[in-house]
Amino acid sequence: MRRDKLSGGGLVAEQREDLAGLLSALKQRSGLSYAELARRTYVSSSTLHRYCTGRSEPPDYQLVAAIGKECGATDDELNELLRRWRRRGEPEPEPIAVPEPARDRRWIRPIAAVFVVLMVLAVTASAPSGTGADASVEALSVSPWVTEPVQVAPELFGVTMNSDTGTMPAFRVGGVRFWDSHTRWANLQPARDRFDWATLDRLVDGAEKAGLPSLFVLGGTPGWAAPNSPKGAYTDGSRTGSPENLADWDRFVEALAARYRGRLDAYELWVQASNPKYYSGSVETLVQMTGRAAKIVRSLDPDATLVCPSMGQLWQDAGRETLKRFAELGGYEHCDVAGVKLHQRNPADPPETLVKLLREIDDTMHAAGVHPPLWNTGTTYDIPLQEPLSPKRSVDHAVRFYLAGLYGREFGLRRMYFYSWGSSRLPLVLQAEGTPPTRAALAVETLQRWLAGTRLRGCGQGLPAGLPANVWQCEFVDGDGRLLTIRWTHSGSAFTTVGPGAESRTGIDGTVTPLRPGDALQVTETPVLITHAGG
Repeated sequence: MRRDKLSGGGLVAEQREDLAGLLSALKQRSGLSYAELARRTYVSSSTLHRYCTGRSEPPDYQLVAAIGKECGATDDELNELLRRWRRRGEPEPEPIAVPEPARDRRWIRPIAAVFVVLMVLAVTASAPSGTGADASVEALSVSPWVTEPVQVAPELFGVTMNSDTGTMPAFRVGGVRFWDSHTRWANLQPARDRFDWATLDRLVDGAEKAGLPSLFVLGGTPGWAAPNSPKGAYTDGSRTGSPENLADWDRFVEALAARYRGRLDAYELWVQASNPKYYSGSVETLVQMTGRAAKIVRSLDPDATLVCPSMGQLWQDAGRETLKRFAELGGYEHCDVAGVKLHQRNPADPPETLVKLLREIDDTMHAAGVHPPLWNTGTTYDIPLQEPLSPKRSVDHAVRFYLAGLYGREFGLRRMYFYSWGSSRLPLVLQAEGTPPTRAALAVETLQRWLAGTRLRGCGQGLPAGLPANVWQCEFVDGDGRLLTIRWTHSGSAFTTVGPGAESRTGIDGTVTPLRPGDALQVTETPVLITHAGG
């Protein structure tokens, strides 16, 4: 069967109706050899030849889109590729992606409709209860993206320290952030003429011994520097306003950078700057403080990364307006990175809602004409007041918090600092100091082992990625050139089909199940790893 010209003036379609036909025609039009196209898409030339001749199929739409884009496909042609990828091997497109697990299909046809209905009911029945989670996912839909594979940096997997002892996490993490560790400005400089570095010395020593990069957070003006400012949320007498004399700020930053030169990897130049519980001064003064601090740190510790004051309350218009005003006043010109507070509206909401907030932040940054890299430096002030999550949901949410961070790479997100390590008064506890790591912490460690030495090549969700609407996935290439796929749902469960080359499924608990291409795979809210053979 042949088709007419694609709508929008695309490829003259003297090709078969199937996916392979369009891939072959796009490749032929591009003039690229199989070897060159393979180099650009990070698969072998023999694998590409099988895709273009219909002898095998790409495992996911991200790879289909990558091939199409390298061949110069138009938007209409990419949409046509998606349509054909969804219909591959089927006489008609199916309304939902529910594969049939049995291999002998002779008896299936008479009851196929009943089977599909039952599976839809099963998926619906397995959705989590609770109005918070259900309400948050109603419109949860994001676009897939593909990139040239980039290294998954260990520093992505950070935690904020809620401890002043110098003890470090007993499970694998990629970095630590010092806040709520009795290291506020008011703690470190209790009087204009006196510094107390003992606590920060312990923390920096502990991080160095553990080989962990450290991010120091500035905030909490001493009462002596801002006596007329409102008191902050802490019992140390720290204030929310800027110092009355900015020379006091300069002296503190200079003493800090001189003492820890080459030992602190990064400086966050104020905490929660859009929340009056942490900062009640003007945005104009905040920009001035940021510029002064940046100049001092760069002169004393030029290799350190400067993180602009972190902005919170970004689900609200007021928070985003502060971010926008800071950008318009040139605040981000002084820093290497922007700090933002990415969190769910409610801890029970799916972590994937962070991606929706990232889009809001990206729009705000775009309106201000800036696009700095982003570090997620924490959560919301009232997090300790929220209800605890169950152990299973804690595992799911902890792992997916960092996976959502990987998805956010498309918006410039580079690091995730989980709040927090050391405290037991939170909805999701990784490790309370003095106790063993929780199941959630060990699951995060497993995720890091999965991704050690890998390169991220793309993420997708729902129908645009050729998946059921509630399914998410990210794809990686390991050091041996194998494709690794992590797949999960934001709510409930769904059945998917594993693609060509699939060899095994690994659970977060370490269980390994053999797979064959075309097998049905049930996906739940707990992420799983699919390993493929090398190309």
